[in-house]
Amino acid sequence: MRPAGTAAPGLSRAWRQARLEALVALRNGEQLLLTLVIPVLLLVAANRVTSVSLGEGDRPALALAGVLALAVVSTAFTGQAIATGFDRRNGVLRLLATTPLGRPGLLAGKIGAVLLLLVVQVVVLGGVALGLGWRPDGAGVALAVPPVLLGAAAFTALGLLLAGTLRAEATLAGANLVWVLLLAGGGLVLPSPVPWLAAVLPSGALGEALRGALAHGEFRPLPLLVLLLWTLAAGAACARWFRWE
Repeated sequence: MRPAGTAAPGLSRAWRQARLEALVALRNGEQLLLTLVIPVLLLVAANRVTSVSLGEGDRPALALAGVLALAVVSTAFTGQAIATGFDRRNGVLRLLATTPLGRPGLLAGKIGAVLLLLVVQVVVLGGVALGLGWRPDGAGVALAVPPVLLGAAAFTALGLLLAGTLRAEATLAGANLVWVLLLAGGGLVLPSPVPWLAAVLPSGALGEALRGALAHGEFRPLPLLVLLLWTLAAGAACARWFRWE
């Protein structure tokens, strides 16, 4: 039993921060629209509008793979960038960094919040996909875990980099613009009109890896390598240029 007046263990503090940030995101109308409502609507549309090609393979699986990739970008990049950007502008980051939570605990809490939100998204989107005719393969589902985790890592690092270097208003505009551009041509839900460019973008690599796993039951190492390189590069850039205030 912890003595009165002492701080909780580091993992406990980070877990509480993660739960708090996840709940705040789920209670925020704009965040909920971005992380759940739009992905669900796109999943239904991608299954129903058969005139639009999603690539070769089972359509419900291809649709789920693409929308799941979009959900990772929505939560890990766009939502995290906007929330962190305004927390930084309002002095919340500086305040929390001086508490027992500290900077490492705050970052761990943000990463944990992204993972918690992704669990919710996977459950909701998976349930909708089942209703639309998706028949999951155990091996394919297992193969989808590494790209989701690496994609979350890469886009969280990119979101934090954006939020930690630009003003909050510029972060808001930039995060939304990047989301639209990646949705339109980044190889997430639809095949990119510029395949060679999508192949080296984290969005295209994530979409390709998830389509390989869920629609074909294949392990595709090259997209995972691309995601790993983006994670390392964005993480190093965050360590160098992220400003807490």
